[in-house]
Amino acid sequence: MADAETARTVETERKYDVEGDFTVPDLTGAATTGPPKSFTLTAVYHDTDDLRLAAGGLTLRRREGGPDEGWHLKLPAAKGTRVELHAPLGTGDGPPAELAGLLLAHTRGRPLQPVATLTTRRTVRLLLDADGRVLAELADDTVHAEHAGSETTWREVETELVHGPPEVLKKVEKRLREAGAEPASTASTLARALGDSVPRPLPSAGEEGTAGAAVTAYLARQVAAILAYDPLARRSEFDAVHRMRVAVRRIRSTLKSYRKIIDRERVPELRGELSWLAAELGAVRDLEVLRMRFTARLATLDSRLVRPTAWLAALDRREAEAYRALNDALSGRRYLTLLNGLDALVVLPPFTDRARQPAAKVLTKRIGRVWERFAEAYESAETDEARHEARKLAKQARYAAEAARPALGKPAKRMAAHAEAMQEALGGFQDGQIAMAELREAVTAATDPGEAFTLGVLYGTERRDAHAAVDGIDEVWISG
Repeated sequence: MADAETARTVETERKYDVEGDFTVPDLTGAATTGPPKSFTLTAVYHDTDDLRLAAGGLTLRRREGGPDEGWHLKLPAAKGTRVELHAPLGTGDGPPAELAGLLLAHTRGRPLQPVATLTTRRTVRLLLDADGRVLAELADDTVHAEHAGSETTWREVETELVHGPPEVLKKVEKRLREAGAEPASTASTLARALGDSVPRPLPSAGEEGTAGAAVTAYLARQVAAILAYDPLARRSEFDAVHRMRVAVRRIRSTLKSYRKIIDRERVPELRGELSWLAAELGAVRDLEVLRMRFTARLATLDSRLVRPTAWLAALDRREAEAYRALNDALSGRRYLTLLNGLDALVVLPPFTDRARQPAAKVLTKRIGRVWERFAEAYESAETDEARHEARKLAKQARYAAEAARPALGKPAKRMAAHAEAMQEALGGFQDGQIAMAELREAVTAATDPGEAFTLGVLYGTERRDAHAAVDGIDEVWISG
């Protein structure tokens, strides 16, 4: 869970490379420019000795000067967007424990140490609308970097969204580029300072164009997703556990679907550990889904029907306990050993002879067989248990097609989309079944008649919607 002293912001920004004599252009039409303010920033960046944070797109710095001095940890969230965590400077030079702890999956226990010092002379202009509201901030920086005994100086411009819509950054970018600015050649200021010393991602195993290369490239993307969402999951960030769990499931499913390419029998321990991690993440996600689902349901009811919700408070407590257990799991040796195993899977996968064959030939055959299994299961599913099994096979078909999409193009894309639609349709019924089971258990423990009545109303709603979901599944099947 988040530390009380740690502040969180989400930053959406764009960086530009500019020449030393660059002049910030007139931005009239994009925004009104406030008076410039200048100050000096000194930032000491921390990383492992082999720059694991930089390789993963994360930055941890101790910055003095300016309005937000302190420790800053930046985590990639989406394209052009990062979650930034702030902590006070403190009395020591080492990173705060609450920030360092979030990086365990990346550092794997290696110590964090200073790797670069950046001194920046910054001039800031606020970009305002007609009412004086701050839309964005434009920073014009002259940066002096010291790293590994070398020094370099350059100039760059950065725009960061504050209260304005994303379109503001597009309008400002147009003016900047007309004046000679170019999109930054590196992902961050630190990346430019470190240059070629940042480890490059290892190429996918297998010769280009082969089935092995296609499958390991997909696996590598899922391993990267686990690492990206790990710090956010530790902080209970919205949807982070879900996305991390999906990445784990994709790896497990890929090892099953493509067992003729990657020998599953040579990674039995890894498959077992993936199941363990999926269960740890699922314990949180299942409760998270129920809480959000029931909270939304209650909001739609007539207020006269809603009575004390002690059962919902109990669900909140169970979710908090599950998060604590998950954090313990993510901080243990078992998890770090699994991550090391996943790294090895991507770099040195136990290929079969079929892995060296052309991707198009092998993957077409594999996804066809996976789809046939799903289709047979769906068309014969007449019980709740059978529908649940069909849903799991729909997910397997979806992930198999996703892995094959770069090699097979539109056919794999269409299959993945149809499988996802069926997964969602079947999931609507399954989610209703899980919700009804939770409500049945809650009503047996209810002592307040009014609360029991509320639970009964919710149960009726869930039952109605679950049956409606079943009625709509065939339509999704046919439309695909």
